[in-house]
Amino acid sequence: MNFATQSQSINGGTTDNSAPNFSNYSPESFYDEIMDEKGEPRQGTGLLVHKINDLPPGELIRRQEAAERSLFRMGITFNVYGDSAGTEKIFPFDIIPRIVSAQDWDLIERGLAQRIRALNLFIADIYSEQRIIKENIVPEFLLQTCKAIRPQCAGLKPPRGVWCHITGTDLVRGGDGTIYVLEDNLRCPSGVSYVLQNRFVMKRSFPSLFDMCHVRPVDDYPSRLLRLLQSLSVRSGTEPTVVVLTPGVFNSAYYEHTFLAQQMGVELVEGRDLTVRDGFVFMRSTHGFKKVDVIYRRIDDDFLDPLHFRPDSLLGVPGLIDAYRKGNVALANAPGTGVADDKAIYAFVPDMIRFYLSEETILPNVPTHLCYRPDDLSYVLSNLDKLVVKAVGESGGYGMLVGPQATQEVREEFRHKIQENPRNYIAQPTLSLSRVPTLVGDHFEGRHVDLRPYILYDGDSVFVLPGGLTRVALKKGSLVVNSSQGGGSKDTWVIGSRRTN
Repeated sequence: MNFATQSQSINGGTTDNSAPNFSNYSPESFYDEIMDEKGEPRQGTGLLVHKINDLPPGELIRRQEAAERSLFRMGITFNVYGDSAGTEKIFPFDIIPRIVSAQDWDLIERGLAQRIRALNLFIADIYSEQRIIKENIVPEFLLQTCKAIRPQCAGLKPPRGVWCHITGTDLVRGGDGTIYVLEDNLRCPSGVSYVLQNRFVMKRSFPSLFDMCHVRPVDDYPSRLLRLLQSLSVRSGTEPTVVVLTPGVFNSAYYEHTFLAQQMGVELVEGRDLTVRDGFVFMRSTHGFKKVDVIYRRIDDDFLDPLHFRPDSLLGVPGLIDAYRKGNVALANAPGTGVADDKAIYAFVPDMIRFYLSEETILPNVPTHLCYRPDDLSYVLSNLDKLVVKAVGESGGYGMLVGPQATQEVREEFRHKIQENPRNYIAQPTLSLSRVPTLVGDHFEGRHVDLRPYILYDGDSVFVLPGGLTRVALKKGSLVVNSSQGGGSKDTWVIGSRRTN
């Protein structure tokens, strides 16, 4: 992959005069986001294809290297836990964007708006009346055994009744072109900083193409996020004090925490910077203590408040949940939202949509086998070589088996894990994920991608950032796009009429 030679690029570039273009690129048997099955540009991608084909020898590679140098200077990094070679890595980037048509984006927007409304109603319900349990839509057994459910959140009343304000939902496209929801991320979804920085370097790489293709902008996300957070404050007559709460420099998304705080113009704080007095949260500053109204927390539930969750946590704020219960501070997202991230509960989202909204699902789930069901378990154990198996509480590509690409030894290891704890696993068919042309050395090769749009919800309106994070599996043939597993990212262009709202 081109990014593997980044050290050469940063130290002065290369003298490669090759001219990668689409003339010899083949989508093969996969759905390609840029080229159709005949090798012709899809609707809306022609300008990009012709622009790249017309570049002089060496120019595209020089632009790729310039983009890499820019990202390197900006320090766009992530941390990999347990990596013996060092924890901090530069996030790989590929210069060929993923393009989403206006028609596809309209479907995505409507589907995600529907989904986030239903998920918020579900979370509110399971921490109060539990109607969906009583009416046997979602099995009570799943809630009782969900590791992410927080009994401490029973009876909580979040501001404006919203539990999840910021969501990152992972989408994939199958071989037939259908867009599926792969999973939901309602706790502390990360990655939006890469969206904004990728766009920054791409506009410098292809400035004229953005206007020509009518690419919808993403740079207003920080201001939209700040307005959403400020709207959660119950204090009137003064501008709310908003802070971003980070676990600290060793967190995998620390770069993003600092970036978003800087872009919003708010303070980045750690737990030790906050204290609770008389039921209110205060921030230590050089001018004394300042009352905090809204906390955008990037800390997992367990570490938020040692008085209510893990007593050994040094990352949180003692008394924070009491202040939250009293309505003296707002949290985004609310604690307890991780219950909807459980991959077994994910399978019931279409039922939630019908139950709470009386609507049919716009964006389908990937067909899912629940291993706690005897028939599903039998099928899964007999077809491990054909399925993708996932642990229900894991993320980042961990705890996952891609059956067709795994060795027999690894499949047998997963067989024993599933048999020991069927509730902890789901299985899905191995989708033929769509691909996007990717610069590999001096030519293009197709690489599999997913898409994580970011959704802001204030209880009334839903805003879906037009584009989101396209993650790309840089290893040839790999279906795992996560950065922790060697994946990278691309800019995502939603093309068509610009939205003004």
